[in-house]
Amino acid sequence: MVHVAPSALPVVDLGVIGGSGLYDLDALEQRRELELPTPFGPPSDKVILGRLHGVRVAFVPRHGRGHTLLPSEVNYRANVWLLKRLGARFVLSVSAVGSLREDIAPGHLVCPDQLIDRTHKRASTFFGDGVVAHVPFGDPLDSALRALLVSAARRVASVPVHDGGAYVCIEGPTFSTRAESNLLRAAGASVVGMTNLPEARLAREAELAYATLALSTDYDCWHAEHEAVTVEAVLAVMRQNISQARAVVEAFCADLAPRLDDPFPAHAALAGGAAIMTRRDLIPAETRARLEPLIGRYLNP
Repeated sequence: MVHVAPSALPVVDLGVIGGSGLYDLDALEQRRELELPTPFGPPSDKVILGRLHGVRVAFVPRHGRGHTLLPSEVNYRANVWLLKRLGARFVLSVSAVGSLREDIAPGHLVCPDQLIDRTHKRASTFFGDGVVAHVPFGDPLDSALRALLVSAARRVASVPVHDGGAYVCIEGPTFSTRAESNLLRAAGASVVGMTNLPEARLAREAELAYATLALSTDYDCWHAEHEAVTVEAVLAVMRQNISQARAVVEAFCADLAPRLDDPFPAHAALAGGAAIMTRRDLIPAETRARLEPLIGRYLNP
């Protein structure tokens, strides 16, 4: 493990947030670990640093090594702050989901373009404590980054890849009731998971381009011809699909490499500071210091 002083932090381009199985990539070069505290508390775990097809990558084990954190216990603010502090401009989330559509079968991959938030216990913003900001979130997945992800996934995956759809994030940790599952289907959601919010919302506040690779593991509990979701069933499909996810991550990095310096829509989410409503001289020094990596360019003359 590497302990690095803040003045000598490594720089990364892309954060990948997901399960630990993603990091076992033969192509990952210069692999090492980094532990870094944040003003929002400890992140989920140490991050894995490396280079993948020329892209400097930081892998964040969302639930910690050995899966020790409930979805509600994940410190989403610390994870996103850490990636921003390391200089990342892009975030790829890899998540297991239940399917709410007949055509999205277990084993398929989905690249959602919308999110529905049904969480209620999680800290969902970096702002507050003396600074008010309202960041647009109408299109929560960065369109340009998502297009790269869809292209890479369809090139290398041996299973169907679905372009678009709404990911509904529930609090968990229990799965949905049948009534809830059918309600979500009636609302037009495509998949259901427990982790992409507030993660995506925080990434937008930090002006990070964010996209999701969702791995369909089951039909939740709405499908009359399939058994209700179980942990055993989810893990079985995940084991089958982890190789698909690794291949997509590698192909995605290869496609992202020549575009690392390009402007993506989310990189201007604060639109020249217009989203920050608070008069700058009224922002408390402690809040200003905590948010410096995120919004410092809008606060400093």
